[in-house]
Amino acid sequence: MAKYLDVHPVNPQKRAIEQAVRILREDGLIAYPTDSCYALGCRLGNKDGIDRIREIRKLDDKHHFTLMCENFAQLGQFVVVDNAVFRAIKASTPGGYTFILPATKEVPRRMMHPKKKTVGARIPDHVVTQALLEAMGEPLLTSTLLLPDEAEPLVQGWEIKERLDHAVDAVIDSGECGTTPTTVVDFSSGEPEIIRYGAGDAERFE
Repeated sequence: MAKYLDVHPVNPQKRAIEQAVRILREDGLIAYPTDSCYALGCRLGNKDGIDRIREIRKLDDKHHFTLMCENFAQLGQFVVVDNAVFRAIKASTPGGYTFILPATKEVPRRMMHPKKKTVGARIPDHVVTQALLEAMGEPLLTSTLLLPDEAEPLVQGWEIKERLDHAVDAVIDSGECGTTPTTVVDFSSGEPEIIRYGAGDAERFE
């Protein structure tokens, strides 16, 4: 059964965040809220966690996993960013964007796109997510909590607990978050290409 962590949306309780971090460091899989919608997350080197996310979402090997990063300095350790791309991303973070970028050697091959060697990266504008990332001290490997054959992501912590009780190890509930996934911008060629229109304003990249 998944542990249910009721976390205050403005002042996250340190004890609850530490419980979530302990589960992640023990190679657990959690469902947690972000500034766009709920996500599934695990530690970066957690091979079993990646497989569990693939199974829950029925993903193929071409799916771009995302690195949920605390800040730009952390993001820069895991993706290759030139000066022009740096300025464009810096001006848009934190916020509802995911950027597809070439991965550095710090990123496990299992989470890269098999041909392009790219990965998604984002910096969330969400108090609870930021508290979790700060306590972890490293990015979370993450994917939107959108179940197969369902048009909308799950938005209620209690419902996620009911639906995924035996599939995840913990659910963080800090109230409703949005139902709109991030805007995805592919910078892997150096020029922005909008892959998905979502929560972030796409006009600045058109």
